[in-house]
Amino acid sequence: MLSVCIHVHHRRMRIVATTNDPVLLSFLASLLADAGIGTIVLDMHASIVEGSAAAIQRRLAVAADDYPRARLVLREAAVPNTGPWN
Repeated sequence: MLSVCIHVHHRRMRIVATTNDPVLLSFLASLLADAGIGTIVLDMHASIVEGSAAAIQRRLAVAADDYPRARLVLREAAVPNTGPWN
C-alpha cells in the first residue's frame, strides 16, 4: 500500500469562495494564482463522494495573510456571488 504524506505549514487559512461548480472553482484559483496568491481546495473528496445532491460545497482557501489581497482580486474581477468576500 502506498502512503502519501503532505507537509502543510501551520498557517492560518481563510475561505474566499464556496461552490459546487468545478469550472468556477478553477477560474477563481487561476485568478488568484495570476496575482501570486496560492490556494487550496477543501472538501473536494467529500463533495465527490456525496454525489449530485450538492449538500457539501468545495471551499477555496488562501493564507490569512493573503486574504485581503484575494478579496480585492475577486472584487475587481466582478465575480458573482460565490463566497464570503461579497
